[in-house]
Amino acid sequence: MSESLNGKIAVITGAASGIGLATTEMLLKNGATVVMVDWDTKALDALKDRLGNRAIPQVTNLLDADSCNAMVPEILSKVDHIDILYCNAGSYIGGDLVDTTPAAIDKMLNLNINAVMKNVHAVIPHMMGRKTGDIIVTCSIAGHFPAEWEPVYSASKWAMTSFVQGMRRQMIPHGVRVAQVSPGPVVSALLADWPEENLRKAKESGSLMDPEEVADAVEYMLTRKRTVTVRDLIVMPTNFARM
Repeated sequence: MSESLNGKIAVITGAASGIGLATTEMLLKNGATVVMVDWDTKALDALKDRLGNRAIPQVTNLLDADSCNAMVPEILSKVDHIDILYCNAGSYIGGDLVDTTPAAIDKMLNLNINAVMKNVHAVIPHMMGRKTGDIIVTCSIAGHFPAEWEPVYSASKWAMTSFVQGMRRQMIPHGVRVAQVSPGPVVSALLADWPEENLRKAKESGSLMDPEEVADAVEYMLTRKRTVTVRDLIVMPTNFARM
């Protein structure tokens, strides 16, 4: 049995490209309204013109504390309520730890971990008050095994796996479902930091997938009846052999 997304109001971070944009388009196709959160004002404006009135731009810099804290209140001044929060924004650091910098580590952990926790912290009183809601976080297959070629990124996703599964249990009495989707490598701007040789090999071997595949997984998760939670959905390219 599946439930309709028609009329739902969703918030997606990192919505201007990649998985966030693909999920926005999926939700709009299903009749939802989507608040598209991103820092890229020009990209949001262009997408608003293309996607129509049910795509509502929200310019937020998740790495800026004041902007991040203002996100949910600003969204609730634009829409009546929030049915779905999809914390998708993230960044990537690959390669050996010795080759990165403290500044890059801080930036990635602030976006991949701290911003997600703050966004969830901000929205749960609203959802608890309504006794319903869905929170989904983009995790990664790297959050399920020790990926030696990307230890900083992998650690951030392990943290999210722990956070999401703890919050899922906390929210059960309040009617709020909390879950994660864990993709393998996806064709997106996130892979710009991949070592060139790794990226070339992945493309040649068919070990990358399109963001629409992740959006389809999110659609499946969100359309289950309220008594069912898909706790974590791992979706990866068939030819991806590093796990």
